[in-house]
Amino acid sequence: HLRVPPTLLRVRPLTCAETRRGDRRVVHSLGDGTVHVSAARHDATFGFSAVFDAGASQEAVFEGSGMRQLVELATDGFSCTIFAFGQTGSGKTYTLMGPLGQSEARPAAPALLGLMQRSFACLLEHSRSRGPGLALSASYLEIYNEQVRDLLSPGPPCALSLRWSKTHGFYVENQLRVDFESLEAIVDLLLQAPLQLSIPAGSRRRRTSAHALNGHSSRSHALLTIYIRSRAPSACPSKQGTLCFVDLAGSERVKDTGSTGELSVEANNINRSLLALGHCISLLAKPQGKRTHIPYRDSKLTRLLARSLGGSGVTLMVACISPSSRCLSETLSTLHYASRARRVTTRP
Repeated sequence: HLRVPPTLLRVRPLTCAETRRGDRRVVHSLGDGTVHVSAARHDATFGFSAVFDAGASQEAVFEGSGMRQLVELATDGFSCTIFAFGQTGSGKTYTLMGPLGQSEARPAAPALLGLMQRSFACLLEHSRSRGPGLALSASYLEIYNEQVRDLLSPGPPCALSLRWSKTHGFYVENQLRVDFESLEAIVDLLLQAPLQLSIPAGSRRRRTSAHALNGHSSRSHALLTIYIRSRAPSACPSKQGTLCFVDLAGSERVKDTGSTGELSVEANNINRSLLALGHCISLLAKPQGKRTHIPYRDSKLTRLLARSLGGSGVTLMVACISPSSRCLSETLSTLHYASRARRVTTRP
């Protein structure tokens, strides 16, 4: 009964800077979930569950991604995860959260809202239709330079310990969970000045920097998890599902971004954790009988995502790429990465 597309591809438009520079468009959608890459010494076609080209609206991505079904599955007690990955500046954060810089004075237009906000609205509709039967809470973490930090806790971000248990797998010790009952409350936690608990807005605390390829580059991996607990009658066991949004920091080549000093250190840590994630995905994509040990412990990122990658969860991967000829190398890397991810199967 699980019809959620496992791997989607989103191709962003050429930017004004790329157009002025004379970059060519080297990625073309062929329809039916396929894209063609055409450039010197490169001619390849890739297939995915769905492809959203430069003209696709945020609503079209939400409706065509299977997110509504993921919300229903999470409400029914499944563990659901949505990844966004790709080169820095390829549109991952925009796809998940919409345009940055939203505020109470200048909120984003409804048409530009990303998968997160649309999923929250869908989830709260389910919550209202079920009456007081659902309890909703959220946690928000980032992995910065291989340290796990809580984006909702008051005070300066501090490193939290990552633990292991037989019943829960890897988990973050002492992370803060915040209850919410309205769309405004959860959006406040993410983007604006919160209305409760004097908790700082999570996304404003996430590490970002500007470099040659992206004026607002995420320097950490961010994991927002919504916990959905059903308050079942005393005679029945309660169920808890999760809806986890993972905004991976973008892969980047230091020579292209012009990163030096701290930015260079951050880039190396980002690329190292993404390499560990790619290695796990490559091994998980092999047939069951040919798999070797899956090295989840190689990074904090793969430890936290172990259940989503090869365990009992339902996972949706959204690969974001640039169509620019200048980004060809990173675009091909993302396409191959996503093609391997398509072969990973889980047993929810």
